[in-house]
Amino acid sequence: MRNRKCIVTGEVREEAQLIRFVVSPDGQVTPDVAAKLPGRGIWVTAERTVLERAIAKNYFSKAAKANVRAAAGLPDLVEKQIVQRMMGDLGMAKRSGALVTGFDSVARALDGQGKTAVLIEACDGAANGRRKVLGMARARGLSPAIVDCLTCDELSLALGLGNVIHAALKAGPLAERLLFEAGRLSGFRPKKTDAGQENVAGPAHEGFE
Repeated sequence: MRNRKCIVTGEVREEAQLIRFVVSPDGQVTPDVAAKLPGRGIWVTAERTVLERAIAKNYFSKAAKANVRAAAGLPDLVEKQIVQRMMGDLGMAKRSGALVTGFDSVARALDGQGKTAVLIEACDGAANGRRKVLGMARARGLSPAIVDCLTCDELSLALGLGNVIHAALKAGPLAERLLFEAGRLSGFRPKKTDAGQENVAGPAHEGFE
């Protein structure tokens, strides 16, 4: 993964910690969350406050060396696009059989032979249930990464199920992609922390071998 320089902070970071933007032919700053659009990339740290500063202080025009327009709603658009990518990956994981949902199914997955790489917890789920899931993992000597930046409604919609609070995902490319996007999304959503929670969503791929 290549390193890029944030136009706001001047820090050189991995792409997993940044969002790419391009300027459209009509001079509009456009988020390129997938980093695939043509044109010269402009990179900003994947944090809402940094992106808001880039908009307010006209950093995009300075970086593009042209008068470009950056809408005030860019942070919300970036957040929405990252969520959509995560929901798409979760749907593919379910269809491939790499993901299970529900407290009991997660417990069985932790006891199974397949490597559970990621525990997925709805950010608006009950704290007690989350602690129980983490406790089960620790009791088995496991330290999977945790993704807890999506809501119950988002998880349920992505998986075509009702009231999804707990899920577990096996190691593999989909788990890696989910962690990549979760690390970026965490910069756009406040994180709810519980006592005793040690692992949080981020670019580190804990639980992989």
